[in-house]
Amino acid sequence: MPQEYLRAVMERDQRVNLLFRHLDARVESAGEGRARVCLPVSERLSQGGGMVAGGILATMADEAMAHAVLSLLHRGQHTATAEMNIRFLRASDPKRGGEITAEARVVKAGRSLIFAEAQVGNGEGKLLATAGGTFWVGGEPALTHSAEPTLPHDAKPVRK
Repeated sequence: MPQEYLRAVMERDQRVNLLFRHLDARVESAGEGRARVCLPVSERLSQGGGMVAGGILATMADEAMAHAVLSLLHRGQHTATAEMNIRFLRASDPKRGGEITAEARVVKAGRSLIFAEAQVGNGEGKLLATAGGTFWVGGEPALTHSAEPTLPHDAKPVRK
């Protein structure tokens, strides 16, 4: 599944990632623990102060890291962001146009956790943000025991 998804999401008129369709973003490359995701800059990405919203930069970093992780997974495996941190270094003025590009690489891959890092830049080669993330891997063959998640000692399970 991950490899089929990656092939499909990189098609010109992809329909497998609705967030990317909404944002007009694209996965330019994903393979061997690396990924590059691009987003055309426009004023529709602006926050109240007129700059590209920090959440957009965070989304780009998260998606680039997730796709780098996906490139290492096998059929039957899936991933979810477990933790992410981001440092915003520079504002991006949407009136200048261009693209925001997030490049990510896997730093360490374990059986159930994968660590990645990303850099988000603009079309002028300026670094806008850096991020790190931890990604949980589920499904077979990553889990060899019960599929029930274990909770930290102080966490309370959600009851329906």
